[in-house]
Amino acid sequence: MTTIGLAVNRDKVGALKFAKDIVFLLEQKGCKVIVEPFVGDFLGRTELVRKRSDFPKEAQLIFVLGGDGTLLGIARDFCSYSLPILGINLGNLGFLSEAEPEDLPAAVENILQGNYRLENRMMIQAELFRRGKKLEEYHTLNDICIAKGTFSRMIKCATYVGGFHITTFTGDGLIVSTPTGSTAYSLSAGGPIVAPDIQLMIITPIAPHSLTSRPMIVSGEEVMRIVIDATHQDIGFTVDGQIGCKLEVGDEILIRKSPYQTILIKWPESSFFDVVRKKLMGENP
Repeated sequence: MTTIGLAVNRDKVGALKFAKDIVFLLEQKGCKVIVEPFVGDFLGRTELVRKRSDFPKEAQLIFVLGGDGTLLGIARDFCSYSLPILGINLGNLGFLSEAEPEDLPAAVENILQGNYRLENRMMIQAELFRRGKKLEEYHTLNDICIAKGTFSRMIKCATYVGGFHITTFTGDGLIVSTPTGSTAYSLSAGGPIVAPDIQLMIITPIAPHSLTSRPMIVSGEEVMRIVIDATHQDIGFTVDGQIGCKLEVGDEILIRKSPYQTILIKWPESSFFDVVRKKLMGENP
């Protein structure tokens, strides 16, 4: 019997109703479903309840009911377990999601018939050092961002790749993204769109104070080191725009390809470029 973990963003309109529909459909097809406590309370099904952190102990697949942000959080939380993830979009763009609520019956049937493919998406690992001591380690599917505070002056990010100083980016900050993250904040800051099956990292400056400062692409096999400098201490570090911490002048961040990957469930007939045309360019595939 296939066990499916259902992760739900309770803040999305209609999320709990859709969760009820999904549980009904999956159980009709002979699947076991596990849910978080607030979903179990809504359904009146306490026997289905597990802590989210316990999902990998039982589930073979994870369904994520929400938007891209919800999926990114699940990708970070479960990256070490190699669990395939199906995104069901309740957000605005839903670039990472593969299914829409109105397509639930077909989506469930595709999953149970094995009519899908798996995409292994590169993640990046970022380690934060302060005065030689490692403070934090993150694994992210989209990007990490170093940025000045709301009212503060520019910051400098001295960037080294493979031990060589490539340049010092001066401006509002710096984004380092995966190919998956190339269609997120990096794209808004002028970075390129990159096919998700390529192993590389994208360095995109934010509002650079130089006309010659441009995005760069480096091999996913390289190790990147970024050293922070500024005349103030209002500097932030974020992961996927969701979690992070304050930075200090002199902090160093080491970035490399993560040993983990996010495994996304995709339909055989869909392609990355179809999604780009439809969701970013407003064209029909």
